[in-house]
Amino acid sequence: MSQQYHYDILIIGAGAAGLTLALELAKTHKVAMLTKGDIREGSTLYAQGGVAAVLSNKDTIESHIEDTITAGAHLGDPESIRFTVEHSKESIDWLIDQGVPFTRSDEGNSYHLTKEGGHSHRRIIHAADATGQAISSTLIHNATQHPNIDFFPDQVAIDIITTEKLKIKGENRALGVYALNLATEEVNVFSAGRIALATGGASKVYLYTSNPDTASGDGIAMAWRAGCRVANLEFNQFHPTCLYDAKAKTFLVSEAVRGEGGKLRLPDGSAFMHKFDSREELAPRDIVARAIDHEMKRLGVDHVLLDISHKGSAFIKTHFPTIYEQCVRFGYDMTKEPIPVVPAAHYTCGGVMVNQFGHTDLKHLYAIGETSYTGLHGANRLASNSLLECIVYARSAAQHMLSHPVLPKPQFAIPAWDDSQVKDSDEDVVIAHNWQELRQFMWDYVGIVRTNNRLLRAKHRVDLLLSEIDEFYSNYKISSDLIELRNLANVADLIIRSAMDRQESRGLHFTLDYPETKPEARPTILTPENKAHH
Repeated sequence: MSQQYHYDILIIGAGAAGLTLALELAKTHKVAMLTKGDIREGSTLYAQGGVAAVLSNKDTIESHIEDTITAGAHLGDPESIRFTVEHSKESIDWLIDQGVPFTRSDEGNSYHLTKEGGHSHRRIIHAADATGQAISSTLIHNATQHPNIDFFPDQVAIDIITTEKLKIKGENRALGVYALNLATEEVNVFSAGRIALATGGASKVYLYTSNPDTASGDGIAMAWRAGCRVANLEFNQFHPTCLYDAKAKTFLVSEAVRGEGGKLRLPDGSAFMHKFDSREELAPRDIVARAIDHEMKRLGVDHVLLDISHKGSAFIKTHFPTIYEQCVRFGYDMTKEPIPVVPAAHYTCGGVMVNQFGHTDLKHLYAIGETSYTGLHGANRLASNSLLECIVYARSAAQHMLSHPVLPKPQFAIPAWDDSQVKDSDEDVVIAHNWQELRQFMWDYVGIVRTNNRLLRAKHRVDLLLSEIDEFYSNYKISSDLIELRNLANVADLIIRSAMDRQESRGLHFTLDYPETKPEARPTILTPENKAHH
């Protein structure tokens, strides 16, 4: 039978943002955390770089702000950027209090800070080259020990339940979610006084991605369907260097490898970055990714090479133990030879529009982390600002929730999920085929370099796909694959529409039809038809 649960706070997703929010609220509230799979599986786990923050007396808040604005191609929101950077040190202090084992400097009395592309100072605090894993495992350990936090793994959120959908009078607000229990195949109801979407980004919409399988844009799609605006979804960051290997699927080779002297080379061994930018390998990611994309298309090759073997074995194994071991697993020894790399979709710079407290357009619904659009990243994310955003906005959202009393359980019953009219599907092959087609055309037509014609083609394809999925969704029992496909198709549509709206090249959005950048920078905001904002 399907179950009904009620909590003070419901958090969907258990990455850095969701866990931070849960730990901040659990002192006084009962918190439920829903995850699609194992609670350990999410993008935070795979973040290698670190967290950007102003921690050294040689660095300044103004300098970090300026670097963020520059990397974001002047599209970032100055207030949001200042807010994030000004709260950077206290966020790091909070992580240290939680027990995150950041790498200390050789003197041992302070933390080791590294530098990444786009930063003018050393300001990346890290735990070797597996910072995300250190943050994730520390916060998960603390959260699973907490008596007020309950985890619900293997629950796939389907849609947000609102008073409007239930035809209840008064101001529209979020009441909870319907979620598919993968073990029982029943749909459960989770209601709560406050709901937070912390479901990560949407990079799974592309064929090659550095993200885990969970990054299917669920929170963005659910918020959009519930009437929330989204912004800047045309800005998808492609990480320039993922290990190119069928078995590796998508193993990221950190920016820091180029930061410490790694060279990009063509299959014949020649370097090429000097032809594209005077900063060569240390140019911002979008420039590096476009240069690689250009060379791959020009030569008709499926990867380029990244070479740091000249730095010597001891240096490489000390600085990049995780990357070195992973490469060895796939048969590449980076201490002796260059490794094959390809750009891959990495980070969703846009998302659900929120204010300084992570609050969306829908009352009682919050979005934090990569799901949200705070205005921090503009047209391109500065390296290591993403984990910082997760912590800063999760803590800000927690303060907002703590200062507004959580509503008691509603007096009306939330109806159970109705699947009386649907039948079992024997068409799983259709879902698999559509999934593959979507990711392929997004890669081909809405990838690193765009044109009006490519975007139009993608729009025709996604419209067809959406109508097929709608029909499927109405007639057949839902499955995890169908829910994800529906979310991905929704988000793909939003990405294409945003890209068509932006008639210029800026940051991560590069189009051959409008190679110039317009003098005025403004975000791309999409409003659901049923919720025109006045």
